[in-house]
Amino acid sequence: MSNTLSRDFVEKGAWKEGLFEGKVAFVTGGAGTICRVQTEALVLLGCKAAIVGRNKTKTEQAAREIAALGPSADCVLPISNVDVRDMGQMEDAVRQTVEKFGRIDFVIAGAAGNFVAPFHSLSANAFKSVVSIDLLGSFNTAKACFPELVKTKGAILFVSATFHYYGVPYQSHVGAAKAGIDALSNSLAVELGVLGIRCNCLAPGAIAGTEGISRLSQEDPEKAYGKRVPLQRLGTTTDIANSTVFLFSPAASYVTGTVQVVDGGMWHIGTHFSHDLYPKGLLPENYNNSASVNANL
Repeated sequence: MSNTLSRDFVEKGAWKEGLFEGKVAFVTGGAGTICRVQTEALVLLGCKAAIVGRNKTKTEQAAREIAALGPSADCVLPISNVDVRDMGQMEDAVRQTVEKFGRIDFVIAGAAGNFVAPFHSLSANAFKSVVSIDLLGSFNTAKACFPELVKTKGAILFVSATFHYYGVPYQSHVGAAKAGIDALSNSLAVELGVLGIRCNCLAPGAIAGTEGISRLSQEDPEKAYGKRVPLQRLGTTTDIANSTVFLFSPAASYVTGTVQVVDGGMWHIGTHFSHDLYPKGLLPENYNNSASVNANL
């Protein structure tokens, strides 16, 4: 299954060609699977985009490949060597985007860090790193783009998750971070709504072909997890793309302060993370044998 989109998304999909013509998106984490496909969807519908990342090679390659879906090679601007935790770097990325495209209409705050780690092996620095990348990075992204969004009455989409809806083992760090992102989005929806700026979250579930799902099991992900989902399949990147387009489209002009969960109903039955390590990996006699994460991210 391909992780990327093609012209079929427009030609055979639900969205009108040219829907986002004249619009500009600013995307952190745009070279990753989820945020990349979000960017592809916007570009296929006429949007220009700046994708922001830390890895120069990966970001520039993703930009070239995404631009091939659009009308010209320069419709996607790669901005690399940027740490979302650094406000100055984020402001500079916004400046480069405005210099290139003249405006920012849509913001996707999607830069994230995650790994599987039981609490007893999770270092304070690792916890801090995930919260800083996910939550502080989301704040910095929204803050840096705010002056431009005021001008365009634009929209922010935070990439969240469902880990904090119930107790998910080995994900205390990302659960805390994503809960903060939801709260941040809710507050901004109220504060910035009076300025015409909308803020929403998108919470993907188990999406086939992503790095996240590949970490859950060494088995075939569809076989291991597909039947645990009420809709009886893993999600696809097209599912993510469609929800993203909706939340930025005029069809959602009265939608703000919401979390759009795209998981086939999975979180309702609490099976998001049936990891082989649980619960035996948490028992005292197995501490030394369970997953251990103490790295400084």
